[in-house]
Amino acid sequence: MDAEEIAAGRARWQARYDAARKRDADFTTLSGMPVEPVYGPPPGADVPGFERVGWPGEYPYTRGLYPTGYRGRTWTIRQFAGFGNAQQTNERYKLILGAGGGGLSVAFDMPTLMGRDSDDAQALGEVGHCGVAIDSAADMDELFDGIDLASVTTSMTISGPAVPVFCMYLVAAERQGADLSKLDGTLQTDIFKEYIAQKEWLFEPEPHLRLIGDLMEYCAREIPRYKPLSVSGYHIREAGSTAAQELAYTLADGFGYVELGLSRGLDINTFAPGLSFFFDSHVDFFEEIAKFRAARRIWARWLRDVYGATDERALWLRFHTQTAGVSLTAQQPVNNVVRTAVEALAAVLGGTNSLHTNALDETLALPTDESAEIALRTQQVLMEETGVTNVADPLGGSWYVEALTDAIEAEAEKTFERIRELGSDGTITSGILRGIEDGWFTAAIADSAFTYQRALEKGEKKIVGVNVHTSTTAKELEILRISHEVEIEQKALLGRRKAARDEAVVEAALKRMVDVARTGDNMIPAMLDAVRVEATLGEICGVLKDEWGIYREPARF
Repeated sequence: MDAEEIAAGRARWQARYDAARKRDADFTTLSGMPVEPVYGPPPGADVPGFERVGWPGEYPYTRGLYPTGYRGRTWTIRQFAGFGNAQQTNERYKLILGAGGGGLSVAFDMPTLMGRDSDDAQALGEVGHCGVAIDSAADMDELFDGIDLASVTTSMTISGPAVPVFCMYLVAAERQGADLSKLDGTLQTDIFKEYIAQKEWLFEPEPHLRLIGDLMEYCAREIPRYKPLSVSGYHIREAGSTAAQELAYTLADGFGYVELGLSRGLDINTFAPGLSFFFDSHVDFFEEIAKFRAARRIWARWLRDVYGATDERALWLRFHTQTAGVSLTAQQPVNNVVRTAVEALAAVLGGTNSLHTNALDETLALPTDESAEIALRTQQVLMEETGVTNVADPLGGSWYVEALTDAIEAEAEKTFERIRELGSDGTITSGILRGIEDGWFTAAIADSAFTYQRALEKGEKKIVGVNVHTSTTAKELEILRISHEVEIEQKALLGRRKAARDEAVVEAALKRMVDVARTGDNMIPAMLDAVRVEATLGEICGVLKDEWGIYREPARF
């Protein structure tokens, strides 16, 4: 790009920056030195390829979505939390919000993630252990008791039974008197990554995609601010993928959902802004920053050039980040505070829109109140003390960062081409479904995980406290344990709620939902009606399993 084009780009950025709202804050260094809101090539410089870097708030968004960076608005502190029953988790949410958290992120227990009630035989011993137990809308009422859902953004990390759980959230908001059209938040709903990495599915892919399409239609029409899909790379990375695999598989899944929306006749400029992303931030600092920058650039280009989006907001890749759970170690767990801080800083310098920081004890158990507070304060120290919010994309133009961004992007593009080749019709969706069926994704992730593990065992890769610097004076941590009484009480509560219902009304609502499932009509209204009469998650998922069958992963050796 020549000097004249660069100067014109800077002028465009300046006009947008001047027109944008800025925070009332001190944008100087610790020593009081003023800093510019953005930095770029010096006047008169020719920079080949600068169009791939550009300016913040301008296509291809390598440097961020907004001309102000974090001067306009800092990232949302969204701590992932859930354990025990709804009342216990409600208390933790109030602690997070009271300590400065900007939004809620719900962690569900394993029975809920698998669409089972707490009294299901397969839920035995799992109720409340890795998240909160939600059996019906009444639990959702209690989960958000005293928390105004109309004014708090809420993220829910669940995919297989995401749609009925979302309906319970809507009913809870309805009972609070909220205007549902104004609700804001994110539902994960990403079933592709379940088949690829996390394995929390219910049905064959096609029925899941039908429900997701219904949800996309419903939210686009009724709840435009709510993001019905958070395409998740986090679980792909935690399963052992490389950074480039995480990026490529995640964006490919996103392209699949774009194709789903288009197949429903939805306007891409209307539904694409409702797609968001969820990435892992691992401990290789610069690789993660480059990954985030490449993600924005790839998404913007594909949405514009491949899928025909024209609205700026449809080109934006907005993403939440969680620091890498798999990087936490049971050995010398206090070291995890350092790892989490480095990973959080990478996410911030990569331009994340919201962030969860893991607690130091999460490799051993659910976080205690103290460790959860340390995780929260880690973000607040970064936000308030380090100056990283003063300049948009401060590493933009770094030879290393730009080269790494280009390299990760090139790897991702090779993967997209391979996925298309897997399919029968040249679409990304067809390739994803074939890759799932053939085990292509899981095999590639397993190979990457094995390669890394072998490097660890040879000492080529190092983890402090694990295979290097192993001596320590650290003492054993006290960890949070979930009492078996939680399960006993939750099952008893569920029994009382079932006994108090009008069973005929519940059965009729469930039958009506199945009847709609046999048509081409949108299932969300019928599912909401079932939830309103306290049909449980297990009952809703159960009748749909009876109708659609369940998915079993083929055995592979």
